[in-house]
Amino acid sequence: MIMKNRMAMVLFFTIVTVVLTLVNVYIYKHTKPVFDIEGWIGNFNKILFIFFAISYPLGRFLERVLPSTGSDLIVKVGSFWLGAMVYLILMFIFTDIIRLIYPLFGFNYSFDPKVNPELFKKITIGIYTATAFILLGGYINALYPRVNQISIATKKSIEGYSKLRIGAASDIHLGTLISNGRLKRFVNLMNAQNPDIILLPGDIFDEDLGPVIKNDMGKFLSQLSAPLGVYAVTGNHEYIGGVDPAVTYLENHGVQVLRDTSISVNGIMNIVGREDRQAKIMGGIIRKPLKKITENIDNNHYTILLDHQPYDLNEAVENGIDLQISGHTHHGQLFPFNYITRAIFEVSRGLKQIENTFIYVSNGFGTWGPPVRVGNRPEIVVIEVVRED
Repeated sequence: MIMKNRMAMVLFFTIVTVVLTLVNVYIYKHTKPVFDIEGWIGNFNKILFIFFAISYPLGRFLERVLPSTGSDLIVKVGSFWLGAMVYLILMFIFTDIIRLIYPLFGFNYSFDPKVNPELFKKITIGIYTATAFILLGGYINALYPRVNQISIATKKSIEGYSKLRIGAASDIHLGTLISNGRLKRFVNLMNAQNPDIILLPGDIFDEDLGPVIKNDMGKFLSQLSAPLGVYAVTGNHEYIGGVDPAVTYLENHGVQVLRDTSISVNGIMNIVGREDRQAKIMGGIIRKPLKKITENIDNNHYTILLDHQPYDLNEAVENGIDLQISGHTHHGQLFPFNYITRAIFEVSRGLKQIENTFIYVSNGFGTWGPPVRVGNRPEIVVIEVVRED
């Protein structure tokens, strides 16, 4: 089983490496007009491009084997380059399409980079400039999360409460990029909502737990405050960095992690927490069927399911879940990836009711890869469950 899991991880990283290499080669070829400068400036540009291309995997490797300020800086540079790659390749593909269809409209002006290199140099510089502005805007956008307020009515018991105030945030991605400053802001913003309970549906950590420990982020996590407690489940990124150390760190800092189990919170409601669906591939753990986890709960009380990835939503409906809270999608994080997440997931973001079950999929608070959001905002969601007779 361990060997099989390692092979799956090796295959995954091999595919990612091949894709990144091909994309960077494509961008490099289209950036050649800028490189065709004689002397040290042209050579410097080539070296700089190669550094950008390898910086993210290099930084992540150094972060594990030789953590330092230098490795942190390389990770940050590489993360922005990941974002740049998205918009560079989209715009270069667009120019290629224009170049191919241009003659079909009978235009005589040469749109061939070999015939008109100066034009393509200007286009290349324009594309890089536009990409820089997109990343800057997306970076600023990612710094300012919104608080999304939602109200849900229920006829089920929430013992002693006319309304229950739930604070939830998925995909915080604590690590090198989302560090103490953003975490402190998150804790203050969450506590300011005065939630009765706080729920964290996975991907609390990014990848390696090392930066979290080094920066003592646990002292801020410990400041999350809700009368009924703070609960979490694992996401796929907890498995990337090592699930057991991640869970231990959370529980040592006041966050109770539910792993294929259900609990009654002070007889008020039920919380059901599932292992991430990639637990088998990445950790050799076979998660329990939801039916098995919920077989002993009191269905007269309001029941909330935390499941990081919003797949197979019918399971929640079939097993009497009143509210499922998920994350994982980031709603694409970078436009136009939101169209992909909408195609993959029944709910890419927001609230949907399926029969008697409400599903909420959060955009997430943090970011993966580039600390940039284009086309959507990070969020904390406050869900008020209101008792109706």
